[in-house]
Amino acid sequence: MNYIYKLDNIKIKPPVNRDKEKDIVAAAVSKKLRINDEQLGNLIIVRRSLDARKKNDIVWVYSAAFEIKCGKNDIERILRKNKDISVYSPVKYEPVPAGAFEQFLSDTEKKLDSTAPHVGKIRPVVVGSGPAGLFCAYSLSLAGMCPVVVERGDSMEERIRKVDTFLAGGELDTDSNIQFGEGGAGTFSDGKLFSHLHDKSGRTEYILRTFAEFGADPDILYDSKPHIGTDVLRQVIVNMRHAMEEMGAEFRFGTAFIEPIEKDGILTGARFRDRKGNVTEQSCSILVFAPGHSARDTFLNLHAAGIPMENKPFAVGFRIMHSQEMTDISQYGQKRDTLNLPPADYKLTGHTASGRAVYSFCMCPGGYVVNASSEKGHLAVNGMSNRDRASVFSNSAIVAGVNSVDFGDGLFDGMYFQKQLERKAYELAGGKIPVECYGDYREKKRSAFNISPLTAGADMPMKGAFDYSDLNTLLPEHLNNDIIEAMAYFGRKIRGFDDPEALLAGVETRTSSPVRIIRGEDLQARLKGFYPCGEGAGYAGGITSAAADGLKVAEQILHLRMQ
Repeated sequence: MNYIYKLDNIKIKPPVNRDKEKDIVAAAVSKKLRINDEQLGNLIIVRRSLDARKKNDIVWVYSAAFEIKCGKNDIERILRKNKDISVYSPVKYEPVPAGAFEQFLSDTEKKLDSTAPHVGKIRPVVVGSGPAGLFCAYSLSLAGMCPVVVERGDSMEERIRKVDTFLAGGELDTDSNIQFGEGGAGTFSDGKLFSHLHDKSGRTEYILRTFAEFGADPDILYDSKPHIGTDVLRQVIVNMRHAMEEMGAEFRFGTAFIEPIEKDGILTGARFRDRKGNVTEQSCSILVFAPGHSARDTFLNLHAAGIPMENKPFAVGFRIMHSQEMTDISQYGQKRDTLNLPPADYKLTGHTASGRAVYSFCMCPGGYVVNASSEKGHLAVNGMSNRDRASVFSNSAIVAGVNSVDFGDGLFDGMYFQKQLERKAYELAGGKIPVECYGDYREKKRSAFNISPLTAGADMPMKGAFDYSDLNTLLPEHLNNDIIEAMAYFGRKIRGFDDPEALLAGVETRTSSPVRIIRGEDLQARLKGFYPCGEGAGYAGGITSAAADGLKVAEQILHLRMQ
């Protein structure tokens, strides 16, 4: 008989040949269970993590699921002698079956047809094509609802061209940039899929599986810190769009949401503006509002339309850059090449004497700092890395949490605080990214711009022009003091982290949305049929959690529509 079990705590010393990883794990399972290779069948790797706590004993730790081809007595012996084995019973997320909504409609209406007059009342509109909007629209497409996806930015192909032009010194397109456009801001970041969600629904695994089906490396399905990479994620997003279009979804790029249209508290449509300034109206009874965290003008429009929202805390600070070799040696106790280890990462958190939380955010091993601006006369930075994480530098944001005590109690005070910092950053270096050695920032002094090797040639860890500046003039003094205090603590955790020659770049302000659009238990705002969704609406904090919220909203829409 065949039994399906999962074995945890499978420890394998590096290096591990990735091309033979499954065979290596299978051999380790057979050895640990004391069974023959022939008795082991259909093995899959469930999870992989790296335990580097003991620098002289770094190990890969795996969990694997498999069949055991033997009798009941042998199974009982295996279970009795191995505390790490259990029955494999994964939580599997099941989207609404393909065409389910279309089948439901057939009992009451004609078959859904994008050209039929009645379709405007049924066909949902999804505003925003970041991970929340994308996965919501994908789920609705599978169900046969043929959503209309409206995006103020460009398609991926055109967006890439405009971003590359801007980073090379060209003009900023305020509607299509690193913040706005198909795929959302995360597509031009690191493509990290790690989430702090305690997901019992199976949504996270489904999201990873969907990304893998559309071109991501399958190792994201079991890596403890899954990472697609900016270069790969771009194509994955395009592949998803093509699949959705084949299912009847429609994408309208270069189209900005203005405001909802309502009657007696119920959504009846929405107004949009194209790049030529033409305003159009779209009838709809369902609108999923899934903007990015940088859709500031849209937040103002929604408030004017009477959609309730509130301030929420976020964090601000700088990007810090080190050599990847320093990060590797600190985390692994040695260079990573001999053990074929991935570029090392880190996660740092601390609280200062004032009680403020300061932490690392969006750490990018083997990555770059990029000019992530979306408004003229304002400058913000972010981090990114490609799939191979091949840059010889690492970077992360070091940010301090801020709330109404720092920026005020008025609605949008947090947003205006962000804008104020970004305007100062732009003016500080004449539109270039302002950078400074950490030592100069800490000691509040100016010195010559001479930071070799960080400024050497093609290895420069930045995308976009930069200039040496006095970063102490950016943040309020109390935030500077908190970051400096935390950096000393981080330097005790990672040797060299607070090295005077580490390079800071500013300003990091887009850690999360400064507002939350209030929604009820039915996931709708005050306006029935209007569904705030994802990171920009204040309900997520990264690619995976935003995508999960998109699925959650789609489930609610389908549940209500199919009652």
